[in-house]
Amino acid sequence: MELTVGEILEGKVKSITSFGAFITLPENKTGLVHISEVANTFVSDVHQHLTEGQDVKVMVIGTEAGKLNLSIKRLEVKPQKDGIPSRQIRREAPASRPSRTAPTPPPAPKTADQLFEEKLKAFMTESDSKISSLRQYTDHRTKSRRR
Repeated sequence: MELTVGEILEGKVKSITSFGAFITLPENKTGLVHISEVANTFVSDVHQHLTEGQDVKVMVIGTEAGKLNLSIKRLEVKPQKDGIPSRQIRREAPASRPSRTAPTPPPAPKTADQLFEEKLKAFMTESDSKISSLRQYTDHRTKSRRR
């Protein structure tokens, strides 16, 4: 019998490790339920949720190189918040944040003086950068000659 992704099976916990639990399935097949697939809550120790020999329902979530990846949490009902299932919770943007669909007005055109000031500022910062790197180079060269 070939197992397909999404299939739900009954199995028995064979062994528990720090990274998950091995489940024995029908026809002597074994699959792994990773620690992240044990429960909908944070799981630090698999022993808190499962015991060896326990019967569990699992869902096949993947098959890789003959290995079965299983999940228990995908069969559980997700916890609800304030009586609303977690999939139905709408997250609305805060009122203080501007809407992404609202167009922003184009910036006012810059005058000739503003354009000149911006160009002069860019030139001065580039010039200062070049001069400082040149000074570092020449200082290094003169210091090495004094030895």
